[in-house]
Amino acid sequence: MDIQRENAIHNSINYFNEAKQVIPGGVNSPVRAFKSVGGTPPFIKRGEGCMIIDADENAYIDFVQSWGPLIFGHCDSDIESHVLESIKNGLSFGAPTELETILAKEIISVYDNVQKIRLVSSGTEATMSAIRLARAYSGRDDIIKFDGCYHGHSDSLLVSAGSGCATFGAPSSPGVPVDLSKHTFVARYNDIDSVRSCFEESKLKGSGVGCVIIEPIAGNMGLVPADREFLRSLRALCDSYGAVLIFDEVMSGFRASLRGALEYCDVLPDMATFGKVIGGGMPLAAFGGREEIMNLLSPLGSVYQAGTLSGNPIAVSAGLAALKKLKKNNGIYTYLERLARRFTDGLQTHAKQYKIPLQTAVRGSMFGFFFCEKEVKNFDDAKCADTALFAHFHQEMLARGVYLACSQFESGFICTAMNEQIIDSALEAAQESFAVIAKRI
Repeated sequence: MDIQRENAIHNSINYFNEAKQVIPGGVNSPVRAFKSVGGTPPFIKRGEGCMIIDADENAYIDFVQSWGPLIFGHCDSDIESHVLESIKNGLSFGAPTELETILAKEIISVYDNVQKIRLVSSGTEATMSAIRLARAYSGRDDIIKFDGCYHGHSDSLLVSAGSGCATFGAPSSPGVPVDLSKHTFVARYNDIDSVRSCFEESKLKGSGVGCVIIEPIAGNMGLVPADREFLRSLRALCDSYGAVLIFDEVMSGFRASLRGALEYCDVLPDMATFGKVIGGGMPLAAFGGREEIMNLLSPLGSVYQAGTLSGNPIAVSAGLAALKKLKKNNGIYTYLERLARRFTDGLQTHAKQYKIPLQTAVRGSMFGFFFCEKEVKNFDDAKCADTALFAHFHQEMLARGVYLACSQFESGFICTAMNEQIIDSALEAAQESFAVIAKRI
């Protein structure tokens, strides 16, 4: 498919203006509004493989892939056929189906230490429920999260760092009670001393830390992987203080590798959360962990969690198709990582040509880049990146038919529908974009 270099977006502009009359900000998830990069978001009409086509018939190479779920690209024939076959039996039952058990077994078979699992409809549900369960198991109220990690929009997690990383967090959104956020401590990613300080502060306060939740491959401050030794030390601290360690793999699970972050470290969490890829593009997520923890869930135990559409058969069918394809050919990840590195290496080469500082990272089919001088290890480092330069680059790439994540603080994704020719087309657009930017710096 030819990439259109001069994109007219008249229909998208009209659709956006109309949407703003009935939907807050014109979007149903804030980042889609393009506020951090400027311009009007293209309204998407359809997807084809690695491409998306907007309402004005402009085609773009899609490095967002619905923010990760579409590891096989848009309209994968195998996933589509499973979904269409499932639809014939009904859209939803609110009752158990065999498919749920099959999907649970598929996840458990590859993710160590997850012995039981429960399906839900969103990543926010998964992390919220995992934390509630971890608190019940540990008998403690406080939790530790990391600045720059996003775990959904439940009250306990919409918290930013306070005056220091060893103090409890402050609400980062109106509507979050201070009395609730005081139980959330915010540590610095890849900084074990800040985590130790949080444990000590909580102990002095009297309540104690019930759980620690972390993206072992952070994808919500840009792509920032956790250091192996940091995760080892984090595991040791949790063991020492009796806290439950939760890996949030909603984004990285089955994306970075078949085993998610476990492929890159020798640390096992007590619990893990999943989403995106396990739904194959449909709304589906899950949380799981050691049997003695999961057995506290109702109806076995007293920790309540429920959802009308949990384990929806259509979403489960899509997820099952995706996971079975991945398990059948684990070499997919080697191929996707090679393409990701081809793209990030090419970006670095072209940026260097125009004396533009650029840092990159790759984990399997996930990639990220920052316009800054030094390697990014935590959110403080990420915030030093030149977001104005990123916005300019995003606009130039969009005009040349390349659709990147519309925020400096998001990851990019490769899909199997891409090949070296597609990557090289995107790199050609990047070189042209850097040339334009260099003239204005």
